[in-house]
Amino acid sequence: MRNFLLGVLITAFLAFGIKYFIDQSNTRKTEVASSGLIRDQIKNTGKLVVTEGYFSDIITYKDGKTYFNLITSEKKIIVLVNANVQVSYDLRKIEHHIDPETKTVTITKIPEAEININPEITYHDIQEGIINKFSTDDHNTVRKIVIEKLNKKVKKSTLVTNSKNRLISELQKIYLVTNSLGWTLKYKDISIDSQKGIEKLIK
Repeated sequence: MRNFLLGVLITAFLAFGIKYFIDQSNTRKTEVASSGLIRDQIKNTGKLVVTEGYFSDIITYKDGKTYFNLITSEKKIIVLVNANVQVSYDLRKIEHHIDPETKTVTITKIPEAEININPEITYHDIQEGIINKFSTDDHNTVRKIVIEKLNKKVKKSTLVTNSKNRLISELQKIYLVTNSLGWTLKYKDISIDSQKGIEKLIK
């Protein structure tokens, strides 16, 4: 009788041990599968998000020079600018770390917006001095002024806002996947507990 009970206990212990190892193995497989799914989602999110817009402006460029402290010669030109502008986020540059042990995805870096301006410059009402003519350097200076002015204009426009909204939408897809799998999404040391939490990160 005693041997019978001992056999039952040993059998039960072995059954429990086998079940424990199977459960642990299944849990591990689930974690690996989940981390792979999250990695695929981040990879799919990692693309170039581009928002396009068009801007126009009129700039007056003046330059005056004095020769021998006696003669002043001025030149002036009116510049009409039409520019195609792209604001983009290269989400392939997102840096992240996946920890299956703690079921945590940590985004360590979100790329900055890249502003690409392609201006079409037309010159009007060119007024040159007798000895102060327009040169290649003037054209380069005008182009630099145009780019700087448009860059400031773009940064204050809805084009940047719309681009940020698209960026937020892409990052929210990562949150939805991690949350549905019971994982935690963090940005650096900040835990994100809702879709709205993504919006607070992108200012």
